[in-house]
Amino acid sequence: MTITIDKVRIILVGDSGVGKTCLTHLIASGESLSRPGWTVGCSIEVKLHEYKEGTPQQKPFFIELFDVGGSLNHKNSRGVFYASADGIILVHDLTNRKSHSNLREWLFEILSKEGKDIYKPVTSTVAQRSDEQNNFDPEEFIGAAQMPVLVMGTKLDLVDEKRQPKTVQKAGGIAEQCGAEEIWLNCDDPRSIAAGTTDAVKLSRFFDRVIEKKLQSRDNGFYGGGSVTDRRRYNTAGATLYNINNY
Repeated sequence: MTITIDKVRIILVGDSGVGKTCLTHLIASGESLSRPGWTVGCSIEVKLHEYKEGTPQQKPFFIELFDVGGSLNHKNSRGVFYASADGIILVHDLTNRKSHSNLREWLFEILSKEGKDIYKPVTSTVAQRSDEQNNFDPEEFIGAAQMPVLVMGTKLDLVDEKRQPKTVQKAGGIAEQCGAEEIWLNCDDPRSIAAGTTDAVKLSRFFDRVIEKKLQSRDNGFYGGGSVTDRRRYNTAGATLYNINNY
């Protein structure tokens, strides 16, 4: 029997080298990636997720994970991947505090490409544009973009025991400002988000929020993502049929 399954799109953004590709592969397949390459543009992986698992509302959804390259060389072109996003995973390296502080700039970039008017640019000079980014309020982003956000810190295994990632979790941190949950993990260890773990529950809860938000937007007539009829076919006999040529 063949059934039709809805999809949601989640973009993973963060500085180059923070481990987005390894994280994307781990989420999608449950396996570590031994030899990750540099992402040029965007790579896509897909996970089948059970929405509200264990309840009468349970329903399968395809989670499209868009691993967006973090190179500055592609900053002006990668906005095309933001247009139909339903959720955002902000990725930073726990051993690189700068990658954490730069997450504000990533949110600002996404918002700018989305055309949301939560800041009032008065000039186009580099210095004043930088001031706009510094004054950018992630809480306003949430109100304007209406997209669920999850913050994920990678390379937990490389954090010195005397220097736990509590240095990243501080008052006013990006997760707190966005009202988002946060996960720290080692992408080389499949057990990091194995079924039943606390972090797996957080991730599943985030997926459910993304799906719920999209369903609400569709029901209210404000559906802004991909076409509702653009669904994937899933063969319950065991074969998943998925085509990314639309991208």
